[in-house]
Amino acid sequence: MLRPRIIPCLLVHDKGLVKTEHFKNPRYLGDPMNAVRIFNEKEVDELIILDIDATAEGRGFGF
Repeated sequence: MLRPRIIPCLLVHDKGLVKTEHFKNPRYLGDPMNAVRIFNEKEVDELIILDIDATAEGRGFGF
């Protein structure tokens, strides 16, 4: 039997973790690295991190 997968998606804005409504009006939630540590302890299957400023600032991939 397949088990459900948990894949959290974190939104980063100005180097901080945020919550948005339709990617507008970001509300600061905290340090993204702290959230990554928490999800790592919870042993999530995957983690998606979206930099919602990258396109507007003309930045490509960060690696």
